[in-house]
Amino acid sequence: MKKSETKEKLIVERVQTGIRIEKRILKVLKALAEYHDMTLGDLLEGIILHTFEGKSPFGEESIKLIADLKRIYRLDLGSEASHRLQEKPQGA
Repeated sequence: MKKSETKEKLIVERVQTGIRIEKRILKVLKALAEYHDMTLGDLLEGIILHTFEGKSPFGEESIKLIADLKRIYRLDLGSEASHRLQEKPQGA
């Protein structure tokens, strides 16, 4: 039984959203969610809830997997890039 299955489920209200995200980041996130047999939304909620509390959302195994996925999808961005990303102009 998974750790998350041992606790009482929490009922929440989810909404559909149309966020824009860097293409390679999305590929890594989708692959990570697939690896953990969860939805992208569930993965993002977990990452965000951990981060809101100043906790790391990933263990050692996941961090190694993320490094492999970043290499596969040629994601060369790190946290230092987070406030410098700019949308590519349309038609460029």
